[in-house]
Amino acid sequence: MVGLFMTVTIVMLYMGFYFLKGNDFFSTKTKYYVIYDNIDQLAAGNPVLVNGYAVGQVSRIKILQNKQNKVLVELNIDSDVALGDSTKAILDSDFLGGKSILLSIGKVTTPKLPNDTIQAQVAKGMFDVLSETATPVADNVQITLRKFNGIIDNLTKNTQQLDVIFAKMQTTPDLLNALLRNGNDKMTDISGSIKSVTDNLSGTLRELDPTLKNFKILSDSLKQLQLNQTLLKVQQTLNSLNQTLAQLKKGDNTASKLLTEDTLYVNLNKLLMSLDTLAYNFNDNPSLFLSPLGKSKKKVDRERKKQEEERKKAAVKK
Repeated sequence: MVGLFMTVTIVMLYMGFYFLKGNDFFSTKTKYYVIYDNIDQLAAGNPVLVNGYAVGQVSRIKILQNKQNKVLVELNIDSDVALGDSTKAILDSDFLGGKSILLSIGKVTTPKLPNDTIQAQVAKGMFDVLSETATPVADNVQITLRKFNGIIDNLTKNTQQLDVIFAKMQTTPDLLNALLRNGNDKMTDISGSIKSVTDNLSGTLRELDPTLKNFKILSDSLKQLQLNQTLLKVQQTLNSLNQTLAQLKKGDNTASKLLTEDTLYVNLNKLLMSLDTLAYNFNDNPSLFLSPLGKSKKKVDRERKKQEEERKKAAVKK
């Protein structure tokens, strides 16, 4: 009786231990396999999750020495969970280092059979994410530091140039003081020269004052005399002009006819037109005028007609 009680107790402890580990003796399980390059301290009994829900556990782990020491992981998964050819077993770890396998079932087109191998994948850890995030940040920091170093170098060069400028500026006040002293001395000399010239000019003007007064009296007398003579000549000129205009108004002389009749203008206009025609003919047909004995009118007409035809042909070719 005691032996039976001990046997039942051991069986109950065994079943309870495995039940606490996630094994359900009253549900059927299906075995699948996954091959990883590195399981990162995954151990038997770690859970297999689908969207955070436990559907099985890692039942066994084995080294495959004939396959470059890869690791074979055996999974016990509830039989009612259907897996397909697109299913992936993702090795994951939480913040505290606990390991688990996440099943990404995907679309089941070809169902997996018991003891089939599932695609393996390793999730990116927190340090991997931080590393990937920090890499571009580090690159940007390096670029910023290089630019900052360039700015510092430029500031150093500018500071050196400013030091040179300030050193030169320290000598500038001395030069300005020397220049001002020389300028003051020269201005003093110039002022003395100008004062002496002014005194001499004042004395000369005082001496010329009586002469200028006499010259003014003489100039006034000459102006008065010249003005009287000019007025007399202007009066005489106006009288002559009035006589001439009176004769022109009578119309009994040649000058008045030229002013009142247009016969001379018409004749001059005709003469100019004739001269223009003569010059045009001489320019076009100089042979008619330069020939020793001249040419007959018929011959001249024939030559003109020939020249006009040649001009027309030349115009057509253009």
